[in-house]
Amino acid sequence: MKQSKILLQIIAVTRYLLIFLFTYTGISKLIDHDNFLTSLLLSPLIRNQALILVWLVPVIELLIVSLLLSDKYRQTGLVCSLILMIVFTVYVAYMILFIKHLPCTCGGVIKELSWSNHILFNSFCILLITISLFFTIQHKLFIAINRRSRKPV
Repeated sequence: MKQSKILLQIIAVTRYLLIFLFTYTGISKLIDHDNFLTSLLLSPLIRNQALILVWLVPVIELLIVSLLLSDKYRQTGLVCSLILMIVFTVYVAYMILFIKHLPCTCGGVIKELSWSNHILFNSFCILLITISLFFTIQHKLFIAINRRSRKPV
């Protein structure tokens, strides 16, 4: 019983962390639109898509927040968060490995992190999301099995 409470707290903390993170960075990118666009244009990897990404990235972040706020779509929000964090991490790793001048396209105080700290932060988020998804899916499977067998949970 105590273990399931801890797991539920990990899932809740992960969810609230992601809600805060994506709300903060999404709004920061929209408020500081010109600097975000400039940073995107400085990146050789995504320069050609900058005019689309300048709007798409913050909108996706805020859409993920709306999914995470909904009980019905929480798991979808976690999956989308995981995908987005993996994409961000691959982008950062590519930039570290292959680009000499590293423009940061993050929003708010997150852009103050070093590039290696970005990788660590993103990896920590990916780990939390993966743990949350694993136990969310496992919990649903457990309930489904018990409902079919008509045994009380």
